[in-house]
Formats: sequence, structure tokens, C-alpha cells
Amino acid sequence: MKAGANTGAEVQVHPQAIVDPGAELGDGVSIGPWTMIGPAVKIGRRTVVGPSVLIERNTTIGVDCEIHKGAVLGTPPQDLKFRGEDTRLVVGDRTVIREYATLNRGTSASGLTSVGDDCLLMAYTHVAHDCHLGSHVILSNAVNMAGHVEIQDWVIVGGLTPIHQFVRVGMHAFVGGASRISQDVPPFCRVAGSPAKLYGLNSVGLERRGFSAETRAALKKAYRVLFQSALNISQALERARKEVEPLPEVTLFLDFIRNSERGITT
Repeated sequence: MKAGANTGAEVQVHPQAIVDPGAELGDGVSIGPWTMIGPAVKIGRRTVVGPSVLIERNTTIGVDCEIHKGAVLGTPPQDLKFRGEDTRLVVGDRTVIREYATLNRGTSASGLTSVGDDCLLMAYTHVAHDCHLGSHVILSNAVNMAGHVEIQDWVIVGGLTPIHQFVRVGMHAFVGGASRISQDVPPFCRVAGSPAKLYGLNSVGLERRGFSAETRAALKKAYRVLFQSALNISQALERARKEVEPLPEVTLFLDFIRNSERGITT
């Protein structure tokens, strides 16, 4: 059976799906069999929700998304401190969530778990409470995030990788598969291993994404000062500030490291 919903004329809801009366489905939305859509759920235009999906409550999904079989979105955080606060999950436009991925709502700490636009979350990934993913993020199979993790734009994380709570992964970083990430990953860099180690700039990724030769050279110079000199981090940051051209990417790179609270993967 299907509960009533605020639906447009072109919405397709399978007879064996259940949609709460308080859910809002945009034009062209498709809901597969045995899927359950709970209260205060909003699904944007042309989004396809496959079979046996659970979107529990307080979840907003953007336009042109794909939610594959068995995915579970908007469930309560796995946090013993959670007391039923009114929190949310928000997923951006054109994001693909593959089979059996799980995305929890936030806690009172931020009130929100968020995933940006044009992301790919592969099978069995877990996005915990109060995590915030930027846009164009790829999480490979079975990436498991603890709470309060921040993953910035254009990051790729290899499969079977756990990420410790409160860790930040900077934009355009690449994390190798089966790594264990317990400290911040600097933007524009590659890390891999258990424990994770730094393996230089993500040079191939930066070139593919159109970063100029000037920018790549400046980032390489800053990287060498930070991680290939005998200076400590504070000394290296000061030298890089004086010696490396302050391009926006360089400034972002240095500020990310300067503001790290968990420490930087080296």
C-alpha cells in the first residue's frame, strides 16, 4: 500500500512502496517497491529511489539523484548522547548513493549531516552523524566514517577505509584503499596505509582537474617546505608564508595545516 503524499503529476510510486503523508516528492520522482519514505522527507525532481530503500525522516534529497537498493537514509545517529533531538540529513543534487549505504541524521552538536552535489557513495559506505561532505566526493565501497568528519570538495577515498571522528580531509586529496585515517589529511595530497602516511601531492588529480602549472609548482614548493625539510610545522609554515607565492591554493593549503586540531597526517 501507499500512503498519500504531496506529489506532482509525473511521480511514480510502486504500489508496494509506503510513503508518509508528510513526504514531498518532486515531479518525475520514482519510488521502487518495498521502499519506505517517512515524515518530513523531501525528494527533488527526477530523483530515482530504488527498491527496499528506507528514508526514515527529516531528510532532504536534491534533484536528479539515484538511491539504490537497500540504502538507509535519515536514521537516528549512532551516538549514546542522542536524545531524539530534531535533526536533519541533507543530500545535494545529482548525487548517487549505491546499495546498502547508510547515512545518519545529525545530533545537537550541529543538527545536520550533509552531502554535497555530484557525489558518489559506493556500496556499504557509512556517513555518520554530523559529517559534512562537499561536492564531487567519491567514497569507494565500505568507507566508514565516524561522527563529525569533514570531507571537502573533490576528495576520493579508497575502499575499506575507516575515518576517525573529527578528522578533516582537505579538498582534492586522495586517500588510498584500506587506509586508517586518524589525523587530518592536507588538501591536494595523497595518503595511504594503516596507519596512513603522506605520499606527496595528488599531482595526477590536480592536472586532470585543470590546475595550472604555476599553481602545481607553488603547491609543490610549499609541500617540500612543510614535509621535506628539517623544520617543525610552525617553522615550516612561517618559511612557506615568506618564500612561496601566496596563490589562493597555497593559502588554503597552509591555513588548513595551521588550523588543524587533530594533527596532520605526515
